[in-house]
Amino acid sequence: MTALITGSSERVTGTRLLRREDPKLLTGEAKFIDDITQQDVLYMALLRSPMAHARIDSVDTSAAMKMPGVVAVFSGADLKGDWVAPMPCAWPVTADMKNPPHYPLAADVVNYVGDAVAVVLASDKLSAIDATERIVVKYESLPVVLDLQDAASDRVLVHPDLGTNTSFVWEVTPDKAKVDHAFATAVHVVKSRYIQQRLIPSAMEPRGVLVVPQPYGGDYTVFSSTQIPHILKVMLSLTVGISETKLRVIAPSVGGAFGSKLNIYSEEVLALTLARKLHRPIRWTEERSENAQATIHGRGQLQDIDIAADENGKILAVRVNVLADMGGYLQLLTPGVPLLGGFLYHGLYDVPAYSFTCTGVFTNKTPTDAYRGAGRPEATFAIERSIDRLARKIGVDPAEIRRRNFIPAEKFPYASAPGLVFDSGNYLPNLEKALEMVGYPEIRSEQMKRRSGGSKKHLGVGLSCYVEMCGLAPSKVLGSLRYAAGGWESATVRILPTSKVQVVTGTAPHGQGHETSWSMIVSDRLGIAPDDVEVLHSDTSIAPYGLDTYGSRSLSVGGSAVFMATEKVLGKARQIAAHKLEASADDLDYKDGSFCVKGSPDKAVALSTIAFEAFTGHDLPEGVEPNLEATVTWDPPNFTFPFGTHIAVVEIDEDTGATELLRYVAVDDVGNQINPMIVEGQIHGGIAQGVAQALFEEAVYDGSGNLLNPTFTDYLVPSAAEYPSFELGSTVTPSPTNPLGVKGVGEAGCIASPPAVINAVVDALSDFGVEHVDMPASPEKIWTAIQSFRRSR
Repeated sequence: MTALITGSSERVTGTRLLRREDPKLLTGEAKFIDDITQQDVLYMALLRSPMAHARIDSVDTSAAMKMPGVVAVFSGADLKGDWVAPMPCAWPVTADMKNPPHYPLAADVVNYVGDAVAVVLASDKLSAIDATERIVVKYESLPVVLDLQDAASDRVLVHPDLGTNTSFVWEVTPDKAKVDHAFATAVHVVKSRYIQQRLIPSAMEPRGVLVVPQPYGGDYTVFSSTQIPHILKVMLSLTVGISETKLRVIAPSVGGAFGSKLNIYSEEVLALTLARKLHRPIRWTEERSENAQATIHGRGQLQDIDIAADENGKILAVRVNVLADMGGYLQLLTPGVPLLGGFLYHGLYDVPAYSFTCTGVFTNKTPTDAYRGAGRPEATFAIERSIDRLARKIGVDPAEIRRRNFIPAEKFPYASAPGLVFDSGNYLPNLEKALEMVGYPEIRSEQMKRRSGGSKKHLGVGLSCYVEMCGLAPSKVLGSLRYAAGGWESATVRILPTSKVQVVTGTAPHGQGHETSWSMIVSDRLGIAPDDVEVLHSDTSIAPYGLDTYGSRSLSVGGSAVFMATEKVLGKARQIAAHKLEASADDLDYKDGSFCVKGSPDKAVALSTIAFEAFTGHDLPEGVEPNLEATVTWDPPNFTFPFGTHIAVVEIDEDTGATELLRYVAVDDVGNQINPMIVEGQIHGGIAQGVAQALFEEAVYDGSGNLLNPTFTDYLVPSAAEYPSFELGSTVTPSPTNPLGVKGVGEAGCIASPPAVINAVVDALSDFGVEHVDMPASPEKIWTAIQSFRRSR
């Protein structure tokens, strides 16, 4: 199942075809939420709590109602009866998981700064925002808990009714005795603690929603800047109590997401609720500072990881305990995010014994949820930092310690200790290619030269080898993990009478280039031009079935569904062609858009002829229905497992602690590549975000639970000036899991880059006795570590 079958003499897949999505984006023709015009619309604004934990004593909306342009004002208490269910959490990871009810507006208690308590509807946006300032809320302050260990102690309870801050404890320990024995007999044990700081996703465009009630029939059209229009439709129906048949969800241009729009948000539920209540269109667009508090945060973990190894550094066991920050409530996937990494803390190493325990705890902070990589960056960081520490402890090069521990190529498919089956892999050539590209011996030589010469510009090189699981499936496996949705994807391919092709996909792209890639897949198989293929998506009335886009699933699941639907429709065309040519279907070849009888190339019929014949239905084989259309729902048998090696080279100024990223080399293996340019673009973006976590970004709170850096003035999102040109390479190990032989790529760069950079930073500081620097590795942290070493001498 790894060959890309083509019906064309010149393949399109594998070429660097320009993205067809880009002209609209670059010329301002793309339609975002605010570009959608609507008459008689009301603008929605929310009053958010300035306190991290407080009881709501009263909400006085009278002054706000008197403001010019204001049509309605509601508190949480006013709308209590308008919802049939609380905000959804789709991943109850354990049977006893604690999930306190969470509604779009808090009515009794607020649990983080930014928790919404009232909503204003007005004839224009500024009037709505101004009116929120006239709402008077009396709060009774309650104690706050922000630190993860403090939260785990239950000293202060976020939700007193639960009796604990612990939402769940989830464990993967196939053989505890084996783990205990490995640590008891190990020659080397490395114990480490790492902090995964909170991150603010910071998509280019903030969130927005427009709900338009239709004049008759009780139907509603919901425009939302979401990654998940199909899932949103289902959850809105269940939460608001409107029949799913009455809802149409459209995701226009989204403006970036990175997991932050993989959610069901209060504002979407509120807008639909109020559109029903007032019979008016409702519009809301998020402000940037609002985004920092009310959109989910990423990461937020305290990781303890222990490695047991023999005298040669061969890893015998990995033992992990994670404290995961849930924030004030559980959002759609909050508890499941750390589990996505829970199977991968051994990395791409052949580890016979494994134990992972995650404890999810509530704090008085913004809820966390999926952010690019979702659990996989956290796991990769922990193992890749730890294996570097193991290398230092036994006195071998970081590259060599990895060679000694890689899963051998002959062991694939590989049954991992925590229970996954890695479908494919060939790690050593990937590492060697990256080392060659970066010039590893030369860098080490330059590093020694600087050190012996007393340079104050310290060179460091850091490796990161990663494997991830993506294209989450099959649905039965997700069900066994208590995930509420499946892992399948749907696609329809129809060849129109004029031989142009429509593809309807259940994926919902927001920057991944699906229109381009899907057209390339169909183009190759049918032997037609990519421009003759139109891809329709992100509208639940056009594409009624789908599970949308996240977790690097789209190509391996959605793209495979497109390929299989194309095969299916081509099979029907083959039957009609055989009838026209008076031949057996098995005796036909298909190439360059025509069927011909094997050995008789002159006896042929074009696909365009077949398409029109299928439309007219004048002369079809017995039992064959008119029109060329096929739908496939593909539920893969396994995940896919991309892997790679990333190498960072940094220079640290001893006097200031400033770090400059000099070079960055990435060699990724994502299986067969449909469009290498799109692959490289995804890797570029992921590296940029991962480096940002390593060196720049962190959501910082004060002791009262106030977010101190909610704007780009204070939250350090790096620009292109902070990066070198990335040097990319690849190896190709096709996945046997799907017919295209592809794997996911959207999160690879974000998974690999944080440990590569921090390993490089620590390597540069090794002469100062520094063993670790927490992310983000700011100049202040690095300078302080250097000064601490000097004082200790």
